[in-house]
Amino acid sequence: MYDVNEKRTGKMLKLCRKYLNWIQNSVFEGNISKVKLIELKNEAALIMDNKTDSLIIFKARNEKWLVKEILGHERAETDNFL
Repeated sequence: MYDVNEKRTGKMLKLCRKYLNWIQNSVFEGNISKVKLIELKNEAALIMDNKTDSLIIFKARNEKWLVKEILGHERAETDNFL
C-alpha cells in the first residue's frame, strides 16, 4: 500500500499495477519475486518524496497462515497476499 501526494498518485498507481493486483485505492496484493520486488522498490523511490510519502510492504512467509475476510464489495478476486 502507498500514501503519496496527489501529484504522484497516478504514477504510483501505474507502477504498482505493473507488478501486483489492484485491490482497493492504494492497496495491492500478489506474489512477487525478490528481483521484481527490488525493481518495484527502486522505481517507487524515483517517484516518492521520502519526507512525505510512504510505501508499506507486508510480507508473508507462508500462505497457509493468511486469512483474508472481506466485508462489502471486493474489487478484484485474488487469493495471494504480499
